[in-house]
Amino acid sequence: MNSITAIELKHKIDNAEDFQLIDVREIQEFEIANIGGELIPLNSILENQHKISKTKQVIVHCKSGVRSAKAIEQLQQNGFSNLYNLKGGMDAYYTIVPR
Repeated sequence: MNSITAIELKHKIDNAEDFQLIDVREIQEFEIANIGGELIPLNSILENQHKISKTKQVIVHCKSGVRSAKAIEQLQQNGFSNLYNLKGGMDAYYTIVPR
């Protein structure tokens, strides 16, 4: 599985690179804190796969990286090959970017 670090993600955001950021947490988690990704909870990832780009880099994240890894596994079984898991999830991201 491809992965990306929090530092690499921050660099992409700062440089306004063209990628898609998908947050697979639940709505209540997203409402408390988010880093600007599109919310598609893990339990609805397959029914919403049409919202996910197959042509540009897609970074998938959750709180710690576990649910996003599960989402990527499901999507890869459905033909996606452009997905990257945020190592450590939002926990890692918030160690380098203050809330």
